[in-house]
Amino acid sequence: MRNSLKSSTLLAVAALAVATLAMAPAAHTVTPETATLSFDCGSYGSGTATLKAAQDGTAATIDLSTAAVTAPLPIGANSVRSTLTLAKNGTDTATFTGNSNPAIPAGGAVSTGPLDGTVAAGDSLEAKSLTVVVFGITAECTATSAQNPGPFVF
Repeated sequence: MRNSLKSSTLLAVAALAVATLAMAPAAHTVTPETATLSFDCGSYGSGTATLKAAQDGTAATIDLSTAAVTAPLPIGANSVRSTLTLAKNGTDTATFTGNSNPAIPAGGAVSTGPLDGTVAAGDSLEAKSLTVVVFGITAECTATSAQNPGPFVF
């Protein structure tokens, strides 16, 4: 009797564990995690940008570093306001925004992020433009190449 009670208890615990796992939301990952592309920022410069994407449910972030815009003076942490606009599923757009950045020395490449946005499972996003505001000066950048190795798929 005692062994059958132990077996029943173990079966009940195992069934509960399986049911809990079945109801847990599936973890999502973005692919690729890193992509590069080129930006033209007019009189502020042009160059390559590296984008790193991450996802947690419907919340997503993109960190961006680009030599297309360099700091004219030292820039303190969290003082660059950025908006990254991406083509979404080929027919719509998604916007990622933020004002988080490391301290950037004079002449250093602008790094910004995480830029925050919202995604749905299966969204395909490819960077199209970037707006960077530093010291009240706005640099408008346009993508001049496709993302390599391809769009982010969430």
